[in-house]
Parts: sequence; C-alpha cells; structure tokens
Amino acid sequence: MTYKTIFKGRLEFGSPKSYDKVLKMYHHRVENYYKSDILLKEEEIFDESSSSLNVPRYITQGSVKSWKNTLNLLEYLAQFAVAGNLGTWVTEEGKILHHGIVEPKSDKIAVQAFLKGRELLDQEGKEIEAKEALNKAIAKYERHAQAYERRGFVNFILKNYDDAIYDFSKSIDIAPSHPDPYFGRARVKVINNDLKGAIDDFDHAIKKSIPLQPIYWKSRRLKAECHLKLNDRAGAVNDLKFYSVRKFKTDDSNILWQRYITYQYGRVLLDLNEPEQAIAAFTKALNIEVGVEHAPAAQIYLYRGDARKKAGKTGYLKDWQEALKLGEKEAKERIDNR
Repeated sequence: MTYKTIFKGRLEFGSPKSYDKVLKMYHHRVENYYKSDILLKEEEIFDESSSSLNVPRYITQGSVKSWKNTLNLLEYLAQFAVAGNLGTWVTEEGKILHHGIVEPKSDKIAVQAFLKGRELLDQEGKEIEAKEALNKAIAKYERHAQAYERRGFVNFILKNYDDAIYDFSKSIDIAPSHPDPYFGRARVKVINNDLKGAIDDFDHAIKKSIPLQPIYWKSRRLKAECHLKLNDRAGAVNDLKFYSVRKFKTDDSNILWQRYITYQYGRVLLDLNEPEQAIAAFTKALNIEVGVEHAPAAQIYLYRGDARKKAGKTGYLKDWQEALKLGEKEAKERIDNR
C-alpha cells in the first residue's frame, strides 16, 4: 500500500571533500543495503555547488518500507553533516501516520555547540550562555543557517532587534527554503511597526512550510493579525478562514488560538457584509472550549447579536442580554437603542 510521503530540509556537509565522501556512501548504501528501494534520487537531492543535500520540498507516493529505508539512509548520511535538518512525513488524508526528523548529532564542534545552544534556549535565564554556544557553532562553520536563526531568536528575546534582523536575514541568505528565519524576522518587523514587511515575511514562512508544521499556522495567524492592524479585512479573511476550520491536535499550541481566530473571522465577515456566515463563525467560536481567555464569551455574544440583527434573524436581543450579563458594557447601549 502506498501513501503520500513528504521530505523537506537540507543537510550541509561543509566541504567538497566531505560531500564527495557522502555521495560515495549514498551510492554504496542504495545499491547494497536498500536495493534502490528509496524515495529520493541522487539528481533530486544532491547539490555539488553548495556541498549539501537539499530538498526544498519533495512529495511522492511510496510504501512505509520505502519511506523507512529513505529515512534510515538520511540518518546515516547526517552523521557526516556539519549543519542542517530535514523533516519527513507519511500521511493519509491529511493525517500523519509517521514522522521523522533528521539532523547531525556527531561529535563535530559545530554540531555539538549548536545542540548545546539550542538546549540552553529551552532553559529560562540561559540566553547569554545559549548565545555563546551559538557563536561558537558559527565560528566553526560560518554557513550554519540554524545557528544564525537560533541566535536571532536569542537576540529577539534580549530585545536586540537590529542584531536579530541581521541573524535572521543571514540565515535566509544561506538556507532560503527554511521557514523559521522568515517567521523570526517578521516578528521583529511587527515590533518595529513594519506591518507590510512582516506580512511579506509571514507569507514566505507559509510558503516555505507545510500545513503539517505548527509554524505554518502560527504564520497564518500572525499574518492575519497584521492585516487587521492595517484595517485590511479582505487581506485577513482567508488566513482566518483556513485557521478556523483546521483540526489541530491537542498538543499543538495553535489550538489555543482557534477560538480567538474564529471570533475574529466572524468579525471580519460581519464587516464584509456577510452576516449569516458571521453568525456561524461566532457560534463555532462559542463552542470551542480552549483558549477562552483570548476571546471572552461576552464579546462573542455581543457581535453575534450584531450579526443576527444585520441578517434579519431573531435572537439578537438574547445575545446582547447574555453579553451584558457577562460584563460587556457595550451591550447595554445596543439593547436600549434596538
């Protein structure tokens, strides 16, 4: 049985010598271990000019066995890499059946320094130590795109925004197919009130990722918020719509914002003179039980009442009364002037 398989990422080998060694090992393994039963072919993935294995995005049909063979081969080759990472998925009707992450874990200094820096970033108050480790990784391998991206994140946390922009941009220059530095740079641009620039970078992050990755949906949410800050309702509507209907796993942090985004989708629909669709969005938002703090029920009832009245439906007064009961003061004026 075959399934949809996806491969996305990049492994850097650092020098032509290492690259040639990896290519020889690839040929040997494919012929002697896997009998050519793999899903990635040499001409599709190897880039001699950059001494890398580069897969911006590759989608094909394959068996689980072929996928596992390919994953095992990539994990073997990754031991010779100095930087990079690669994700791979097996899916059926949008559901993830298998998932793997491939990255270097050797004792190379650049590899260990990066892993240490990334680990320290997960520890509160260790930003300076993390930055020092990432500096070391970059010093040992100046084209370490992931180290620049993570250092950019450190600088973002430390509010060194100019340095963060430099690091994210450097990461993009080295590995333009990775979504993370676009996302990071967009967040800095939001802080700098460059909302149009942020929208452009969030859009790149969306295009460079896939819906199976949380960053894809984070980028859609924040891009929509930028459009709303610019009063561009039409620009926001599709991102809000897609986010509102997505079925997130319970361990995906994006689920915490789905109620808020669905509520915002309703407000945009109301502004775009689509009150009946807005009613459906507000009703759906009320039925989402997580992320309540981002979209209080009082506000949703208030605007669902507005949508019902605009659509000529009954129930708007009841919604406004419920909003008032829950503490939404604007509801009183609506009730008095109905």
